[in-house]
Amino acid sequence: MGKPTGFMEFDRADRNYKPVEDRVKHWQEFVVPLAEAEVKTQASRCMDCGIPYCHNGCPVNNQIPDWNDLVYKGDWKRASLNLHSTNNFPEVTGRVCPAPCEASCTLNIDDKPVTIKTIECAIVDRAFAEGWVVPLPPETKTGKAVAIIGSGPAGLAAAQQLARAGHDVHVYEKSARPGGLLVYGIPDFKMEKGLIARRVKQMEAEGVTFHCGVDVGKDISAKALADKYDAVLLAIGSEQPFDFFAKAPGRDLDGIHYAMEFLPQQNSRIAGEPVKVAKEISAKGKNVIVIGGGDTGSDCIGTSIRQGAKSVTQLEIMPQPPVKENKELNWPNWPIKLRVSSSQAEGAKTEYSIQTTGFSGSNGKIEKLHFVRVDNKMQPVAGSEGTFDADLVLLAMGFSGPIEAGPVQELGAPVVARGRFKGVDANDREYKVPGHGKVFAAGDIRRGQSLVVWAIREGRQAAHAIDKALMGKTTLPR
Repeated sequence: MGKPTGFMEFDRADRNYKPVEDRVKHWQEFVVPLAEAEVKTQASRCMDCGIPYCHNGCPVNNQIPDWNDLVYKGDWKRASLNLHSTNNFPEVTGRVCPAPCEASCTLNIDDKPVTIKTIECAIVDRAFAEGWVVPLPPETKTGKAVAIIGSGPAGLAAAQQLARAGHDVHVYEKSARPGGLLVYGIPDFKMEKGLIARRVKQMEAEGVTFHCGVDVGKDISAKALADKYDAVLLAIGSEQPFDFFAKAPGRDLDGIHYAMEFLPQQNSRIAGEPVKVAKEISAKGKNVIVIGGGDTGSDCIGTSIRQGAKSVTQLEIMPQPPVKENKELNWPNWPIKLRVSSSQAEGAKTEYSIQTTGFSGSNGKIEKLHFVRVDNKMQPVAGSEGTFDADLVLLAMGFSGPIEAGPVQELGAPVVARGRFKGVDANDREYKVPGHGKVFAAGDIRRGQSLVVWAIREGRQAAHAIDKALMGKTTLPR
């Protein structure tokens, strides 16, 4: 694949970021793409591996060596066809995926993996620029109708696959625009929303009907959808946030919010949508504390900085990971090592091995966050107590599972912690909800909180299962 000796001739080179002092002044993307010639050079580094472990790392089964070879040879159109054969939305994963494929790359043994994510993004961006990405409506219709509840990456991927198979697909979304957390969770500076709108337009031309502003369980019952449609797919995500401080002193003070109360507001403002909340949240001029060290916490940091926060501090209960992983122990699996996100690099302070013990303030508003340092076993260290100034605290500690009201409760779907259903094997390929012959589930609601790339795979596999259930057989790829 690529140039046989490319990995020996060329060093790894990846996309850069625009300067911090410039990018924090706006909400647009700030990644600087590589020039075409450099992308081809990077693609040439892909080795002719006997076993391409990047396949092991990629949840959507991207044929990475194949499209690397095509890019190296300058056949961008075939590279796009290959890429889209496994991934419905590579412009999304090319921007926000953490790239487990690169961690699995053979060249990562020397910390110089192929820039797979960058090449993927270059392929799809060129495909759109050249007009190669067009609607693919079915030649014939099946006469079957499918309702999809939720339009996040799992719902969108399933909808596109099922529409292309000839089914009449209706997507129900509670928000004003399709996209779920792609639109309302991920900040615009990481992924501009025109990318999603562009895909939605393509899907509408392929026969998908979007019903936005419809909250299933309130505006229409899930049972009514189950009665009306031949199949129903639950793709409502895992939106119940963890709150480890429910009984902590001062938890009821004003100024403590979940991350997903904070982030969607800013995304709505940028889109010119009305922010329909009792009280708007802003970090401007405030000492902001973000609790949680994952992607959501990083998104809160970048958003707070752009809103004009006085200071931003991120708290992580886990110890600081090593700068470099043990390759013999980790590779080709995802390594635990120190990573500094683009948002953290914009001026946030990160504190490790620290546990929040409570909050205090005056006049009903938070002013201090109380903490204690913890050891490697996460036990409190005596005498390490302290406080941080805090005008706004954002809880970004992950999600415990789906919201159990609405469709889940109405359909009697027996959920368990982290977003799975009782009676469903983790490797189950039918994607059915127990006790409901025509109700399926995909994405975070089925496998628990995870990555966008996993949600896309889930949506594709659910579409495969639904098509097979409706037609007795299927040609949809999984």
